Amino acid sequence: MLCTYLHGLKLFILECSPNRSSRGTERQSAVTQQRFPSTSLIMSGQLHRRPAIMPQPRMMLVVTGDDFGYCPRRNQGIVDCFQAGGISNVSLLVNGSAAKQAADLAKRHNIPIGLHANLSEGIPVCPSLQQSSTLVNQHGFFHGKMGFRQALKRGELSMKQVELELRAQVGLFVELNGHLPEHMDGHQHVHVLPEVREVFAKVVSDLRIPYTRVPVEPGLYSCPWIPAHLHKFYKQVEKDALDAIPVFRRHGIRWPDVYLGLTTMGQNMSIPSLHRALSYALAANPSSSTSSSVQGSHQPVVTAELMVHPGYPSHPKEGGCGEGPDDFSQSADRQHELSVLKDPSVLALYCQERVQLCAFRDL
Repeated sequence: MLCTYLHGLKLFILECSPNRSSRGTERQSAVTQQRFPSTSLIMSGQLHRRPAIMPQPRMMLVVTGDDFGYCPRRNQGIVDCFQAGGISNVSLLVNGSAAKQAADLAKRHNIPIGLHANLSEGIPVCPSLQQSSTLVNQHGFFHGKMGFRQALKRGELSMKQVELELRAQVGLFVELNGHLPEHMDGHQHVHVLPEVREVFAKVVSDLRIPYTRVPVEPGLYSCPWIPAHLHKFYKQVEKDALDAIPVFRRHGIRWPDVYLGLTTMGQNMSIPSLHRALSYALAANPSSSTSSSVQGSHQPVVTAELMVHPGYPSHPKEGGCGEGPDDFSQSADRQHELSVLKDPSVLALYCQERVQLCAFRDL
């Protein structure tokens, strides 16, 4: 397993395979005696193994950098964050203007990568849907975050076309990366919307993509710093996600015990807010199929995903998914997240709370 950890104020990547015998897999735990057999120090792009004894983790945390492929500056920020130990996983926008570069970077730096399925921003991947379809407006672009939801509510979207586009995006992902996504989620949380979630689950199940994201965040309703309009949107996202759970379960799709990221986006990301989010996650009762107990201990290990958006601000007219970069991508919010995630104090927090960063493949 690859995961990040702070030890002696140095950044390491730990290699281990958590025990999943309770759900019938063959992977054996490398933490059976509260010990990790080796670590790997990143030096000049090379991995150097060093022995280390680590405490038993309380949480396996996937830190996912969303919107990989959006623009070259986003890509560079995400890679810098991964190399600094701030993220452990990325989610690729295959219709992003820099998707090819992103896939090449993931291969070069061995970054775990999944698909950020996009039905709301930019241009469809499926050629037959680019000119005339229910998924695009008169200019050939997706309807937008809220426009997609409004069209769906009015019954104007063809679920057959949604399926075609999702399958086309998976196909392009395979073409770019040489393998299926390790996980698949939805840009702007479109994958949990009514009707869409059924189609999404069918595609993910058919293609045997093992993991997705369920954006239900503990502690969301006690965050006075979130503006009212965003709070309203997040509340609807959570409702849709809760309704998606039985659909995903029926199709055998897995996800971590806890989702984090809505309360720590942009300028709301700080060491205290991350500490708060981790505290809520650690207090959760592990219940999903990704939960595990370390051999020799009755204490379950919480699994979680933290959604983040690190990067450098997009240049005007450079990037996006066909329409150019949006305001969020050009703002200082992306670089603010990057700076916080790279802060040694965050890595020290993970060490203090016994939080082990990992990829979806390690759950």
